Amino acid sequence: MSAAPLGVYVHWPFCKSKCPYCDFNSHVREGVEQARWRAALLRELEHAAREAPGRRIETMFFGGGTPSLMEPATVAALIARARQLWDTAPEIEITLEANPTSVEAGRFAALAEAGVNRVSLGVQALETASLKFLGREHSADEALEALATARRHFARHSFDLIYARPGQTPEAWAAELERALALAGEHLSLYQLTIERGTRFFTDHARGGFALPDEEASAAMFEQTQARLERAGMPAYEISNHARPGAACRHNLIYWRYQDYVGIGPGAHGRFAVGNAKQATRRASGPEAWLEAVERDGHGTAETSTVEGQDLVEEALMMGLRLADGIDRATFASVAGTDPVEALDAARLEPLVRAGFLEIDATHLRATSAGRQRLNALLERLIA
Repeated sequence: MSAAPLGVYVHWPFCKSKCPYCDFNSHVREGVEQARWRAALLRELEHAAREAPGRRIETMFFGGGTPSLMEPATVAALIARARQLWDTAPEIEITLEANPTSVEAGRFAALAEAGVNRVSLGVQALETASLKFLGREHSADEALEALATARRHFARHSFDLIYARPGQTPEAWAAELERALALAGEHLSLYQLTIERGTRFFTDHARGGFALPDEEASAAMFEQTQARLERAGMPAYEISNHARPGAACRHNLIYWRYQDYVGIGPGAHGRFAVGNAKQATRRASGPEAWLEAVERDGHGTAETSTVEGQDLVEEALMMGLRLADGIDRATFASVAGTDPVEALDAARLEPLVRAGFLEIDATHLRATSAGRQRLNALLERLIA
């Protein structure tokens, strides 16, 4: 019997600057002691292997922050040590997020040599004024050069764009989308701009510093994105993620299918099976607090809890309904201990099916395109 599959997430919390829309656990520091951070990440990786032993790693994902600011030697050391600590799938997917500045793109060859085989570039926009508004440090030309460099070094690559920006019309987004498709490889991530509490945009927007497109225009952009990418052979497999057949990000699928993963680094989360429940871990968020904890205790865990019963059902539901394929009922039952339709009560689901927001068949429960567009409201109805 083969070992249970596992994803490994590595969080690098540092950025050159904080983007005004970003509410991720990212921090700006004048200097980073790379050797010290390498040692700490390796030590917590060893702790994670004790938390979830006897598994087979299917994916590794270096996220952040800006992990392309890590020294390639650190990336190489973490990949090599993970291979020693766990069994490794022959076709393991190892993704690293990168900003498309010339400095970071210059590390792509070394990162590929370290073992990274998939890169995800935070392009965010293809025209200069929008990049400036979004607080990005690269130019449109640098983004194009970084994409070309990524194509040379990685068989698998993706990039992100943000749409529904202030002043953007559906017609302007359609034109930008055509440019994106001409540059795309096998995968695109296309996110609608949202205003998150705690960001600079939240304050600016509240003060009337800018306005987003209205709900009708934003919905039109979402719908045209779905339709155009479908025609291009890159349908949405998740609300914001599009891929050619077989090219979905396997690490993110682990999250959305509610499979097992460990997380290392500041603020990283983990979820992995322990009997009929999931053990949930969260590392300390502050970089300095995490670093001191790892050097003192061997790990930076701030919280460990057990997810079971109704909580397990709700977490699996919130993740699975993001997928275009929806929730495989048999897989859900093997994880949560109950069929999702039975857990939610078929009579409660029927009005949402009639309204065109949910679909139920013998094998799957899924949100329709209209349901995924309104997923937060849909989930409120389902788990109230």
